[in-house]
Amino acid sequence: MVQVEVTVTLEGRSYLTNVIAHRETSEDEILRLATEQVQKQWKK
Repeated sequence: MVQVEVTVTLEGRSYLTNVIAHRETSEDEILRLATEQVQKQWKK
């Protein structure tokens, strides 16, 4: 498992979040996970 810092832009704002994923996880999947995480945290 690795921890990856990802910057996600959502509705014109940038959010920095950490994603923990397996080493084999693709960049697209990590970005998808980060986007979902930001939406859950900030878009209530």
